[in-house]
Amino acid sequence: MFKYLGIPFLLVILLNVKSYADDSAVCTASDRACVIEELIETSANIENPSWRDQSYREIAKTLAAEGRFKDALEIWQKIENPDTKALTIRGIGMAVSDHDLTPEGQSKIFSALQEKSDTIEHPPSHAIALTYIAMAQAFAGDDEGAWKTAASMENEALRHKAYGETAEIQAEQGNLKSALKSIDFIESTAYKNKSYALVSKILADQRLYDQALKAANPVTNAYKKAKALQYVLDKQKMGSQ
Repeated sequence: MFKYLGIPFLLVILLNVKSYADDSAVCTASDRACVIEELIETSANIENPSWRDQSYREIAKTLAAEGRFKDALEIWQKIENPDTKALTIRGIGMAVSDHDLTPEGQSKIFSALQEKSDTIEHPPSHAIALTYIAMAQAFAGDDEGAWKTAASMENEALRHKAYGETAEIQAEQGNLKSALKSIDFIESTAYKNKSYALVSKILADQRLYDQALKAANPVTNAYKKAKALQYVLDKQKMGSQ
């Protein structure tokens, strides 16, 4: 049939087909999976390693926000810089609480994050990654998991930091009991005092004044305790005005 239509008509058909193919190759904004795939392909062509790692970090966070944790961890594998690896662990871990996961589902993701973190050969970055996992577990309500992760850290100072950061997350959630338990695991008196004062401040900022006083009470350093108590009084006065 087409032989009677002439070459010009056939050219019109072919051009229309090409135009349709080109349009179909472009993602629509609503097709997030398509846009993410294009972003991954584009990021692979970034020549600067630091910029490429940063792009992969943001992609991993986006995938985690979409609930695609397995894909997020696959992107994590592409990152070269250990500090960026640790920061990406934080981004993925903090997204867990945004999804309606079972405790088993949460535990599976956090275990996978810890396995990935254990492959980071740079000790400080490895410790930071574990701290972020503990914080994410506390944020997701997995206090036992957070304490277990913090306990696994060999460096004493960084372990104390992990417990302190966990306590702050728990305080932000108004969970004084868990926050105080986190601080109890800290062996350094100086770091304990610092953590008690920070937790007290966080609670006072939320107008949880009685809880803030309970957090300030165990501080053994007279100066730091006085400052914590004064902060509670000041916040309470401001709150009543």
